[in-house]
Amino acid sequence: MRKNIFLAIALIWLSANARERRCFDNDWLFLLADSAAMSAVDYNDAHWRRLDVPHDWAIEGDFYASNPSGAGGGALPGGVGWYRKHFKLQTPGTNLQSYLAFDGVYMNATVYVNGQKVGFRPYGYSSFEYDITPYVHEGDNVVAVRVDNSDQPNSRWYSGCGIYRHVWLTQTAPVHVRHWGIHVATQADGKMTVTVDVDNPTKKKLSVTSTVIAPDGKVVATATGKKQSSVFVARCSVKKPKLWSCETPHIYKVRTCVKIDGQTVDEVETTTGFRSFRFDAATGFWLNGRNMKLNGVCEHHDFGCLGAALSEDALHRKLTKLKAMGVNAIRSSHNPPAPELLALCDTMGLIVMDESFDMWRRRKTQNDYARFFDEWHERDLTDLVVR
Repeated sequence: MRKNIFLAIALIWLSANARERRCFDNDWLFLLADSAAMSAVDYNDAHWRRLDVPHDWAIEGDFYASNPSGAGGGALPGGVGWYRKHFKLQTPGTNLQSYLAFDGVYMNATVYVNGQKVGFRPYGYSSFEYDITPYVHEGDNVVAVRVDNSDQPNSRWYSGCGIYRHVWLTQTAPVHVRHWGIHVATQADGKMTVTVDVDNPTKKKLSVTSTVIAPDGKVVATATGKKQSSVFVARCSVKKPKLWSCETPHIYKVRTCVKIDGQTVDEVETTTGFRSFRFDAATGFWLNGRNMKLNGVCEHHDFGCLGAALSEDALHRKLTKLKAMGVNAIRSSHNPPAPELLALCDTMGLIVMDESFDMWRRRKTQNDYARFFDEWHERDLTDLVVR
């Protein structure tokens, strides 16, 4: 009886707002080995190690000068590892879309859901999402991820191995804002343009509204998007906005609501800020009309003896110490960083140079990104920019 009541409440909630994004980090199974059978639903993984991601298996290994990763890779082991996770959908239903997102897997990640291959991503620093709706069902499901970091050396710095950033499971209604589908552009005078890309397989008439919320929590502007080609574009203006700067990193929120016949089917919140900036050949960088020096550092993504597995506490501590030293700019060396780094820099007042690759077609190590560049650079660079 209680289960039926809970399910009914959940379905009512989803009918009102059918986006549920939940952390998918807990209760993974891991084995540092390789077999094609490990992707199968009925594979016996009872003896595998249970852990939570983010996880870096390299830092758990032994240091050997003969390890092929070399000095740049910390002389730590690579290899092939598998992760498996058994899960049930909390709100199963044929009217819901399910998406599985990985913030970063190092590297050559092949994802299987219920024994079927969903996708492959070689670059270890790209964030990516798969539509797993065709592969999941009510009841028990299994996701398996093969991570191949055996072709070494492939980096000039310590990369780590495994699912080293967060994983997310999102369920939405068929009509929803696409992955990374909102772009907010602001000006220092308070003008704002919000562009929203909506997946609408029903072809029903939509209402897309964006509400701007100030740092103090007050609503300061609302605008309804007008359909332009395949997107909705809303324009509004905020009076006397508090400008974002390194000293006062004021953050605004934009709450975008998609409705059909007055009923909310999706809602997404985006953070932003108001500022102006320019580069001048003679005087350098200007922010909000003030000439300033960029005191930057090259920030690699690992945490020393903690390895590469993302730790928000360690990252916040690192950025806090860097800012106390006088740092006001971060170069993500030499790859797209974790989403959490971008969020922390926004709220802590740090300017970011979001780097893409360490190399193009010219190799710097034997098995680096140059071998993937021709096939993958456009996709990886597009995802970096859109994210």
